[in-house]
Amino acid sequence: MTGGVVSSLGKGIISSSLANLLKARGYRVTIQKFDPYINVDPGTLNPYEHGECYVTVDGHEADLDLGHYERFTDIQTTRANNITSGRVFQTVIEKERRGDYLGKTVQIVPHITDEIKRSVKKLGTTGDFDFIITEIGGVVGDIESLPFLEAVRQLRWELGNDSLCIHLTYVPYIAAAKELKTKPTQHSVKKLQELGIQPDILVLRTEHDITADARKKIALFCNVSPDAVIQSVDVPTIYEVPLKMHEQHLDEIVLRKTGVTPEGEPHMAPWLHFLKKLKAATCPVTIGLVGKYVELQDAYKSIDEALFQAATYNDRRLDLRLIHSEKVTTDNVDDLLADLDGVVIAPGFGQRGIEGKFVALKWAREHDIPTLGICLGMQCMVIEFARNVLGLEGANSTEMNPTTPHNVIDLMEEQKSISNMGGTMRLGAYDCQLRSGSKAAEAYGTTEISERHRHRFEFNGDYRQAFEQAGMQCVGENPRTHLVEVVEMPDKRWYIGIQYHPEYSSTVLHPHPLFLSFVSAAIAYAAEKGK
Repeated sequence: MTGGVVSSLGKGIISSSLANLLKARGYRVTIQKFDPYINVDPGTLNPYEHGECYVTVDGHEADLDLGHYERFTDIQTTRANNITSGRVFQTVIEKERRGDYLGKTVQIVPHITDEIKRSVKKLGTTGDFDFIITEIGGVVGDIESLPFLEAVRQLRWELGNDSLCIHLTYVPYIAAAKELKTKPTQHSVKKLQELGIQPDILVLRTEHDITADARKKIALFCNVSPDAVIQSVDVPTIYEVPLKMHEQHLDEIVLRKTGVTPEGEPHMAPWLHFLKKLKAATCPVTIGLVGKYVELQDAYKSIDEALFQAATYNDRRLDLRLIHSEKVTTDNVDDLLADLDGVVIAPGFGQRGIEGKFVALKWAREHDIPTLGICLGMQCMVIEFARNVLGLEGANSTEMNPTTPHNVIDLMEEQKSISNMGGTMRLGAYDCQLRSGSKAAEAYGTTEISERHRHRFEFNGDYRQAFEQAGMQCVGENPRTHLVEVVEMPDKRWYIGIQYHPEYSSTVLHPHPLFLSFVSAAIAYAAEKGK
């Protein structure tokens, strides 16, 4: 899967939609993302640069498209599903240093391209998949993408009919001329052809319906079969895209072009059930998301989608209010939060916006509004409680204040000797034991869970007794290390903080139980208020 004309067209959504359809036909499918930047992984990238950093079960910090892959397919991804230029170069350089190349001059071709091809085919060596969709990040014509596209060219020759290329391009609408323009797509395909790659299928991203004549014209100029030119028009929700792709037979075209005869229809009943509930949900549930990156569309993507899924399954339309934590003060907090049915305190790092989270949490706790704190959000719950209930003046995290007199949140012991920031946090899935009878255990329907993490700081166990005596219970812990993973206040309607990231494992067909419980509590609270 390659992209042309402009970035952010939705290669990840089209890839996920195709995987969704093939999986619904009974095929074993996975998706991988190749990113042409030099960072070894997105873990050190600022959200302003790259949006959300997604975390896989095996502890890899990955591109946010892997979140789409998992939400659309219910398939868990790993570090093998996301490769960057930095990781490819790092691997090749390490091999060179070991002498693996036996004195050869190490070059882009064949050494870098061979490593890319090895990474592409690695998932196929397991024998667990019938189809592997590889998304090449960036846009054809970018200098950074050239090694990946050269590897694609070589793979097309090596794999023959076992491979095909889908090219996603943009067909802009010129309002002044009232015309769709096909020339950018033609130029994008010509650029791809110059690199030795002939696309088999074109997907045309557009805001307006593309006529049959225009698609025939594109097919003619791009050497693509007319029935393999598909449009992707704007839809109300990304979860309708698989249906739109199936209406135009994308899954059948892929099967035929890889030598497989399509049989029957994909089993889409569970997906259609979700969309039916989505369209029927008209009554809103109003949730406030308090964070310092709320102005960025993709910074909290997995949280947004988890809330959206939970609201849909609770037969509600999500009304998500984005509240910038830097702008929350004691003077305006009532105006910002009073109309909400529930509050989510977002994860993150660093001092900026932290005081606004404390103000929001104090208001939410005192007004007994359903509240969910995720990662740093949970840590802020602990700090706010320490300051305003336990009376521990200056209580803080040592991340924010290394000399705090009450380090209720402290750097994990195993993190204290680490100097390199990349890929060194507590990452991936860890077990958690929930206290029987707690609201958290009730939400999950079990006391034994496993969730994904991304943090360096933890609840300081030295304060545990004081917190529990004052009403904040530590109801979830790692069974091996006894690290506190979940805190809650039983006397509140729903006030839970979690050190992990449940949003990463919420999918369309399996919404996360904690988000379902939180949204249900928000709906009940709204009913109490007479909304």
